[in-house]
Amino acid sequence: MRQFRLVLLSTAALCVWGQTPTWDNSGNALLNGSYYFRQTTYVLSSSGTGALYDALALYGTVTFDGAGKYSMSVTLSDARGGLQRGTIPGTYPIAPGGQGFLSNPVSTGDVVWGMVSAQGVFVGSSTENLNGFNDLFIAAPLGSSLPTASTFKGSYQLAYVDLSSGNPTYNLGSLLQMNPDGAGNVGTVTGTAYQGQSGSAKGTVSIPNVKYIFSNGAAVVTFPTSNTAVFSGQYYLYFSPDGNFVFGGSPNGYDMFVGVRTGTGTPGLGGLYYEIGLDQDTSTLSQGYADINTFYGSFSAVSGSTVGHQRLLGVFNSSPSNYTYSEAYSVGTNGTYSTSVMNYVVGPGIRIGSGIGPLLALHVALQAPSVSSSLTTSGVFLNPQGIVNAGSSAPFTAGLAPGELVTLYGANLAAGTVIASSAPFPATLGNVQVTVNGINAPLYYVTPTQISAIVPYGITGTIAKVQVLNGDAASNAVTMTVAKTAPGVLTQQQNGLGYGDVVHLDGTFVNAKNPAQSGETVLVFLTGLGAVSPAIGDGAAGPTDPLAQTVSTTAVYIGDVAAKVLYSGLAPQLAGLYQINLTIPSGLTAGDNYLDIAGTDGYTSECLIAIAGTPASEPAVRVDAAKIRRAAKVGVRRGSR
Repeated sequence: MRQFRLVLLSTAALCVWGQTPTWDNSGNALLNGSYYFRQTTYVLSSSGTGALYDALALYGTVTFDGAGKYSMSVTLSDARGGLQRGTIPGTYPIAPGGQGFLSNPVSTGDVVWGMVSAQGVFVGSSTENLNGFNDLFIAAPLGSSLPTASTFKGSYQLAYVDLSSGNPTYNLGSLLQMNPDGAGNVGTVTGTAYQGQSGSAKGTVSIPNVKYIFSNGAAVVTFPTSNTAVFSGQYYLYFSPDGNFVFGGSPNGYDMFVGVRTGTGTPGLGGLYYEIGLDQDTSTLSQGYADINTFYGSFSAVSGSTVGHQRLLGVFNSSPSNYTYSEAYSVGTNGTYSTSVMNYVVGPGIRIGSGIGPLLALHVALQAPSVSSSLTTSGVFLNPQGIVNAGSSAPFTAGLAPGELVTLYGANLAAGTVIASSAPFPATLGNVQVTVNGINAPLYYVTPTQISAIVPYGITGTIAKVQVLNGDAASNAVTMTVAKTAPGVLTQQQNGLGYGDVVHLDGTFVNAKNPAQSGETVLVFLTGLGAVSPAIGDGAAGPTDPLAQTVSTTAVYIGDVAAKVLYSGLAPQLAGLYQINLTIPSGLTAGDNYLDIAGTDGYTSECLIAIAGTPASEPAVRVDAAKIRRAAKVGVRRGSR
């Protein structure tokens, strides 16, 4: 069994925090005051089946001092150890963009990575943990006046997940409708539910005579006691200050609710959101196992499309990975929309998601806070949320990789527009420099609001600080995570969406009018594939003899079919770009297919490639989703978000 070390809960408990990374703490005031919180943790057995070894729910109040320390008054419900109560001290650093981490209250030496939303709600997950568990953590501030029974009024939809049955066959996911009256009555709770053993078969929920009371600003919702009902007994619910977001779970169970109040205005989804989630894919139960993953990340929603990032930890993976994706959406007048695997509900600055069987899933996304340029006194402002992959436009939480071409956004970054005339790209351009951990980054172009730079190959460790120098004036320093790879395909729309920059050998783009053929060799242009051999200087063009090939193995999938990679390395005679030569596999569905690229610790599934309708001359070698995830070290299949 996996070893799972718990902090002893007592009034004298001390949370030991080892391996503390250097992280920007100048946004610590974003967490300040009293909060309700809940942390749900699942520890799976080492059998590799997805069976449960232990489950924990930690809940109560936490007080943040606004300067990096917290104190929790908690109850711990442990499936293997019963109930414990006590206090836990801890620490936290939060950057101005809202990203940061808390010392994990139940696992010595681990941290809960996450973000603070515009509502002041912190959402996170312990994706880097040492003890092999999956968890979700949510904390919402108490308003200046405590919520009361009248707070809980209107139309709410709540996503629910409980993976604590001991066997994924009996695990549960649900989407519920509640209509509390503000006076202690919920009435009949309706909804849908999926159970692991039932696959895609949808069950219905209809539970009458549900009531609630409020105690110390939290709701205690009581379902009639029943041995057969999906929900029975008491559940605690906590609220954001405006009452629009709700979360919680059973005081004696190991589940999680997240909910949104609907009908409070025209639903819309736009801008930058921070997200966390938990997924269990039970489609493989017939093969003797069920995968589980948890994540934190962010996405940007614009004009019906999202481009997002998830930092994923899956039970079958030895380490967490970065996953970037795109997804189309169209929010209905009732605030809902669906994909093939998720049902979503949108409210004011909130989106919750519930999985469609056989995927048992719970997701929550909250709008990111705005960031003020008052972070710097020099006038040169680097947006902490504005460092993105130049190919995929993956948001800032995806971090940086050596050799990656990135775009930096801000204000007063340069006096004017200057473009590098040739490679190698210079370290100073238009009197502007960009440093990453003190190393000068090669610059492709600079403008007052935008800079294109290449991450130096020499960055090491897991944390990087990025800064812009415009003459003698220095910007604020922005903290980023570091990965070995951060693949991002350049696209013909130049926004990470639509057709990728994939070309035929005659140099023409692959698109709907000029699709790729089975057996054809095509070239893919991208960034973020990391270190190369032989090594080259920062900003230099890719060599031709010998070619500079990627150190990390690169895998490509088109519509979930593995493609043969002929070459993966720097694009010859081009600076800041990588190139993959691949053979189009047979057996693909004609039309638009997702083009997925997997590096050592990063996987992107954003852009499209057009495939001709030529019949397959031989059977396709298809790779099932679970194998793709394990090979790419990514714990989620395309679409399960």
